[in-house]
Amino acid sequence: MATLLNVALTLLVLGRNFRSRLHRVYGLWGVSVTLWTFGMFRLSQGNITAGQAFVWAKILELGMIFMLVAMFHLCLIILGLSKRRLLAGLYALHVGFALSLAAGWFVIGVRRDSQTGYWPVPGWAFQWFSFEYVALTTALLILLYQGQKSAGPTHRKRLRALLLAVAGMWVFGLNDLLLVVWLETYPFTAIKVCPMGSLAALLYVVIIGYSVFQHRLLDMQVTLSRFAAQFVRLVFMFLIGFTLLLVIERFAPEKFNQFSFAASIGVLLASALGASFLFPHFFGKVPDRLERQILGDRFEYHERAHSVIATIRSFPEPQFALQELNDLLAVTMGVRSYQIILMDEATRSFVLFHSHPPRQERALPDWQVESPAFRYFQQTHAKYLSCNPVYETDRESLLLQDARRQVREFEPEFCFPFFSGKDLVGFMLLGPKASAELFTPYDLRLLGELSSSLGLLLNQLRLRDQLQTAHEQDLLGRMSRGLAHDLNNLLTPVQTLLQLMRESSLNQAAIDELLPVCLRNLETVCTYVDEALFFSNSSKLHGRPGLLDEAVRDAISLVEPAAAAKGAVIHFQAPGEVVVEMDSVLIKRLLCNLLSNAVDASHSGGRIEIQLAALPKTELRRDWHRLKITDQGVGISAENLRRVFTPYFTTKNTGDGQRGFGLGLAIARKIVHLHGGTLSIASQEHKGTTVQVDLPSKLSPVPDRPGVAVDSNGQAIPA
Repeated sequence: MATLLNVALTLLVLGRNFRSRLHRVYGLWGVSVTLWTFGMFRLSQGNITAGQAFVWAKILELGMIFMLVAMFHLCLIILGLSKRRLLAGLYALHVGFALSLAAGWFVIGVRRDSQTGYWPVPGWAFQWFSFEYVALTTALLILLYQGQKSAGPTHRKRLRALLLAVAGMWVFGLNDLLLVVWLETYPFTAIKVCPMGSLAALLYVVIIGYSVFQHRLLDMQVTLSRFAAQFVRLVFMFLIGFTLLLVIERFAPEKFNQFSFAASIGVLLASALGASFLFPHFFGKVPDRLERQILGDRFEYHERAHSVIATIRSFPEPQFALQELNDLLAVTMGVRSYQIILMDEATRSFVLFHSHPPRQERALPDWQVESPAFRYFQQTHAKYLSCNPVYETDRESLLLQDARRQVREFEPEFCFPFFSGKDLVGFMLLGPKASAELFTPYDLRLLGELSSSLGLLLNQLRLRDQLQTAHEQDLLGRMSRGLAHDLNNLLTPVQTLLQLMRESSLNQAAIDELLPVCLRNLETVCTYVDEALFFSNSSKLHGRPGLLDEAVRDAISLVEPAAAAKGAVIHFQAPGEVVVEMDSVLIKRLLCNLLSNAVDASHSGGRIEIQLAALPKTELRRDWHRLKITDQGVGISAENLRRVFTPYFTTKNTGDGQRGFGLGLAIARKIVHLHGGTLSIASQEHKGTTVQVDLPSKLSPVPDRPGVAVDSNGQAIPA
């Protein structure tokens, strides 16, 4: 097992970056450990001859010779110590030991132990190597212990892992040296020496491998998939079961044979594998701190982060994205605090847009486009800014130090930029984890991807708001032009009348001519203002049961004079009495608007069809009815059809009182939505227009209370 794991880990490290000096030294160390462990495996087998054992003893010792110097070199690199002359001397010395091995001075033969197999018989070179072994491992223990005391938290974990591995090498290596020098019992005791080299080799690869995966011991970043996590869990279950079966077999050897032992292991693994896939919560919800420590907590919130990154750009509104972000950072990752700072396009300064725990949105006068944090990311294009000294960084520039001082008021661990192309549009400041754990390199990579996606989303929303502002300004301009044109035309006769009255040159004939026009125009102005106020205010319904068909007939009677003057014919078809809950005043206003539009669009002799019918039942508590108004008039172009509900948009330009204000259809749609219905228009130029209104028989049963609104189908939604 030690051999196979060492080979796998060595190939993994060398495959990631063979050019790295650290990885090449680790490769030498891994090959040496593999030779040593496999040599021990072969010597422990009883089916080899003394000649074969002598060859394997030399292979074992060759691995031991270079394992020691490679371990020393590896630790110096990780400690950041440069000892080139010392290393050159050590490598030369160990090459000499290897040559002495070939010359027969290091190992002179083998001896057989009845319980543990063959052991090498040391020569005089081996005795010198033993002294060096003790000296080097002791020196390494001292160097690693001193180094981890002054290192930062992240590097301290790496050095402690190495310290543990070297301590095992020191203890277990000295233990097996006793057997090599033919000591059968520990000094000053009658306890038989137990060989521990195999255990040491297995512990080395487990400790080093764990440190590579968990604490980035080497210059590489490794992440595991969910399948790998499942594999690790099964391996631990196998080892626990294997150990327990060995203990049972030790006390009852007659109950076990090779088949029963292997079958027990197989049943254990098959049961665990099946249960883990079919019933993932088979073992219940228990504290998983140990599992998180072993697996690195890379399988829950990292997958959650990937999911958020993949979907965050599709959120239509920022509050949805911010809710997902809060769940990920504050709940799943357990971050104590974070802030999002965005640029205000109007002032070109930054504002505190969102924070956890919540803070009042406010301007940040010190955060300008020439501030240190801004210039740091613009000049370096760094993926993040480390704000905590425990995270190791390269040589610090003055700009980096100034940028850290700027963000210090928020006490962040990291600052991530929001870029839109080459433009910096904001920052995400991330506080420490509530568990006091440090962010891993994989955490930082995910958070960098998250900030990139979030920056693109916020920039898209910013551009959308700019377009919305431009649209509103355009709408305001059209409204102002229309309002100025209408009021100017309507008030001109009134102004003329007042001027003539001031000059006392007004006769009865002029009064009879101007006064009716002025009164009619003032009435039109009042109507104009009334419609504008209705559209801008939030109207409240006074819903009562009433006859919808009767309301249609009343509206027809009001527009019939205009239809008769134009020669248009109105035909109404209804199934009988249709009772709906409605505000009769608003419904009549809706119907009059729609019928007036149909009359205005009709040709002389045209026909206007009105149909009222019940729709198929889709709800248990209420029915739906459809009102269709179809004319055979001029129709609406495809371009204008997209804008008919836009306030103050009108195609009626006949002037005076007949000129449209551009609010009729906008008001009609608002009335329909207040009743929980829908309004749609279909039209073709020169072929006519059909207006379709669907209304429910009952208004929404949800009471009028804060935080509740009604959608277009009359259903309750959060306001």
